[in-house]
Amino acid sequence: MDEELEKLKGDKKLPLGVIIKRTLKYVSEEKASFIAALFLIALNVFLDAVSPLFTSRVTDEIVVPNINIRLVIDLVLLSFGITLINQIFLYIESMILQKCGQRIIYRLRNEIFEHIENMSLNQFNEMPVGSLVTRVTSYTASMSDLFTSVLVRILRDFATLVGVYVIMIYISPSLSLAMTGVIIVVFIISFFFSKTVKEIFRKERACISDINTFLSENLAGMKLTQVFNQEKTKDEQFSEKNEELRKQRFNVLKAFTFYRPTISFIYTCSIAICFVLGVKYGLTAGEIVAFYLYLSKFFNPVQNLADQLNSLQKAFTASERVFNLLDVKPDVLDKEDALEIDRFEGKIEFRHVWFAYTDDNWILKDVSFTIDPKTTCAFVGATGAGKTTILSLIVRNYEVQKGEILIDGININDIKISSLRRAIGQMLQDVFLFSGTIRDNVTLHDDSFTDEQIHEACRYVNADSFIDKLPKGIDEEIIEKGENLSQGQRQLLSFARTIIHRPQILILDEATANIDTETEVLIQESLEKMKSIGTMLVVAHRLSTIQHADQIVVLQNGEVVEKGNHQQLLKNKGYYYKLYQLQFEN
Repeated sequence: MDEELEKLKGDKKLPLGVIIKRTLKYVSEEKASFIAALFLIALNVFLDAVSPLFTSRVTDEIVVPNINIRLVIDLVLLSFGITLINQIFLYIESMILQKCGQRIIYRLRNEIFEHIENMSLNQFNEMPVGSLVTRVTSYTASMSDLFTSVLVRILRDFATLVGVYVIMIYISPSLSLAMTGVIIVVFIISFFFSKTVKEIFRKERACISDINTFLSENLAGMKLTQVFNQEKTKDEQFSEKNEELRKQRFNVLKAFTFYRPTISFIYTCSIAICFVLGVKYGLTAGEIVAFYLYLSKFFNPVQNLADQLNSLQKAFTASERVFNLLDVKPDVLDKEDALEIDRFEGKIEFRHVWFAYTDDNWILKDVSFTIDPKTTCAFVGATGAGKTTILSLIVRNYEVQKGEILIDGININDIKISSLRRAIGQMLQDVFLFSGTIRDNVTLHDDSFTDEQIHEACRYVNADSFIDKLPKGIDEEIIEKGENLSQGQRQLLSFARTIIHRPQILILDEATANIDTETEVLIQESLEKMKSIGTMLVVAHRLSTIQHADQIVVLQNGEVVEKGNHQQLLKNKGYYYKLYQLQFEN
């Protein structure tokens, strides 16, 4: 599954030091909270470390003939009070860490989502959607654990190990020295375990991302799977990916199955050594009991280390994936001095434009044309001629490799992307509707639009013809992708969505395809009204729909072969004439 790491552009292994440094950058934003938490951790460790000393003293008092009951009660009450205070500190520390950890992850998720929004369509085509979703949700959750618990537990466990060992030396330097060999063995085993489990977790995360990608793609394409009776094939493919994930999870289990019993066995041996050598070195009963309790406190963090390493490795692997995504530089970005333009006249000019999606596989070759303001220009040609590509380049979904595109005499690369796209309304063949109401999909959750403006936009494009018949009107719920509406109804809503945002340039890419004749009549009426709004660019396979365009640009194999209006092109009897004859003969 390592190849999955290459599915995201720029994905690479990051050095641990780089991951830690970049992770700490987010921690620094909550510096005050973490300092307060560290102070409470220090108090927790100190109070936890001294509690066995009270048990030791109580033990020594109990074994002597003349028991000082008052002293024993005082020591027990004091020990109880320290434990209670310790738990209060622990609660406060936990609340501080949880709050600041969630604030960090909140900012991080926003940063990732904003970064994804700035990527070009070309970059999205190279990235599995499931992988992106996993990075925004699952991986940030693992990073949340890092901030809220893992780092803190590791610091607490490390401080506990140091504090406990210091007290053990204070109780009996000889016995502590004898235990040093055992401690070294434990750390050697833990070191090799951490190295092994790190690589296992990398593969496990790759499997999770891969299976999420598969699910995302196949759930979206379930209709196609069922139409072509491919359920069995998809089951087999999913089973393969599921089996790979099971194997990696089993490898994790095997690693921990070896580690935990080994540490437990060493701990049992150390207890035996403690009692035997404790008697040999002449320790009191209380000192032996205290030493035994400190051994427990020493080995508990070591045993917890396995779980902490588990969470730490998951968090670092997740951080690596998140940082790799953030390192992908968007292909399309604003210049530092980009212009903010409030309104366009609508003159569009292509000057010797060359474009390829990959390498030198040119989709457009030296394309040049001019569209005058408030005119309609149609693009005609066979599938793959470059019609839709031209429309995508105008809104800067992609960047041209050669040449330039100008609007009102200004290179679109010198215009802010937000300003450019705000002025251009797009109506595409594949209409995407979000889950929500008709109102939400028309306004795109912009509360500045009034009900009257929404109704006016819907009437303007004839969408009121079906909206008024719905029980809740514009507040009618739309299910995912608008599946409870017909193709034509979805298209009319996309027209209303475009009109209400008052664009100066309109783009229609096969907007009248795949709809019934009755709805097409409504759409054609809407299009006639829209011509008065601004410059209109149309792509349509049905030549009958673009006969009245002011200009028709004919494309063949990425090149402009003809330009003119419908009558001029028919008189020329060129490529357009052949397309016209072929279509109407059929």
